[in-house]
Amino acid sequence: MAADQESRDLEGAELVDQGVQALLGGPPASADRFLEHGSSLLRAESESTTVQTDALKLLFGAGGIYAAFLYYGSLQEDVFSYIGSDGTKFTQAWFLQVLEALANVVIGYVGLRITGGTKQLPQKFFMISGASQVCSKAFTSLALANGLSFPVATLAKSGKMAPVMAGQLILGGAAYTVREYLQVVAIIGGTAILSLDKKKKGASESSTLGVFFILLSLVMDGVTGGVQKRLKANMKDVGVTPKAYDFMFYTNVYMAMVATAIALLGGEFASGLEYCAMNPKVLSLIIKFSLCSAIGQSFIFFTVAHFDPLVCSTVTTTRKIFSVLLSIFLKGHNLSFQGWAGVSCAVSGILSEVENKVREAHKRHYRNS
Repeated sequence: MAADQESRDLEGAELVDQGVQALLGGPPASADRFLEHGSSLLRAESESTTVQTDALKLLFGAGGIYAAFLYYGSLQEDVFSYIGSDGTKFTQAWFLQVLEALANVVIGYVGLRITGGTKQLPQKFFMISGASQVCSKAFTSLALANGLSFPVATLAKSGKMAPVMAGQLILGGAAYTVREYLQVVAIIGGTAILSLDKKKKGASESSTLGVFFILLSLVMDGVTGGVQKRLKANMKDVGVTPKAYDFMFYTNVYMAMVATAIALLGGEFASGLEYCAMNPKVLSLIIKFSLCSAIGQSFIFFTVAHFDPLVCSTVTTTRKIFSVLLSIFLKGHNLSFQGWAGVSCAVSGILSEVENKVREAHKRHYRNS
């Protein structure tokens, strides 16, 4: 680094000497070469500065996503594995979603006040998207509450493209490559292999219920994907360009409304408050869990705002792999060879999906350039 800087300094000094000679007594061609050379050096310096700035922004955004959501996943597992003083576990998934959504509403509102909101947004699709997203999150929490392990749930959620593909095949007549089918099979198959590893006696009922809830969560992911496409198309038709915090604020407003209604009707709001009052430690975990969600969402919007969405998708997808590995090593999940084979199979499918997305993005870039 020091040698490079010294080389640039010497080159700059030589350029100044040449420029002085050219401007004072040299022919016009010498002055032209001096100006052209100086201009090229300025462009190179500017490009170098831009690259360094982008690298720092990516490090900041990706680092924030990893830090917030790795801790988020760890806290979520801690919440549903917590055993209270009376021997009971926390199972109020809808109450948890109320607090998480409210934290996102607060951060989203602050972001709107800073960046300015967008008027005349189509609230209908925000409402549907918010309802489907909160159901997806709640079903994931219910899967954990009913005995499904965190690594299995997280790997299963990485297979969300399966219901999306199914919906597109049935409703949209879409076509997929053999590789895309194999990726789905690898993720789902690996998750299934892991879920069958060392199943404890007496846990089959709760594990089955946990699998049922994670499947419901995947279905809601498919619904959310379709609704969000409709939302973007609708906004394009009416000529509205929403900002990042528009999505965060309005989606979470409807998520909070749906979660609150279901928590009240199901009696989870009162029982959740009572459980937290009796077990302050779990309340602390829930508060930190909710804050991590809101902070992580902000880093996601920061990354999307400065880079291609593919960059953010790659970061969030690979983050799930590290969440699984951290859970296995730090939370006492002892896997046999079969379990590790399942993890390896699912991870290979996830990484193949990421690599395929990057390759397709490069192809589109070259076609358009």
